[in-house]
Amino acid sequence: MSEENANQGIPFSAFVLSLSTMAMASLGQCDDPAFADMPRDPDIARNNIDILLMLRDKTKGNLTDAEQKLLNSVIYDLQMHFLRETQK
Repeated sequence: MSEENANQGIPFSAFVLSLSTMAMASLGQCDDPAFADMPRDPDIARNNIDILLMLRDKTKGNLTDAEQKLLNSVIYDLQMHFLRETQK
């Protein structure tokens, strides 16, 4: 990692994907063994979705096209998973 990258911290896409993973895990939708014991908690998923929605609003006009597409895609997917899991 170059010094320039070290000063930038976590990449935006990694941050978005980490919030997404936590939301999916809290809905019981994550195959990663690290989350196998995580209890199903739709409130955690809702909080992570809300954070991503806020992030989308606050970063409007400041993201690359790829970052914007990723954020919109992740939000949509999580909302659909959330609806399916909470309407069972």
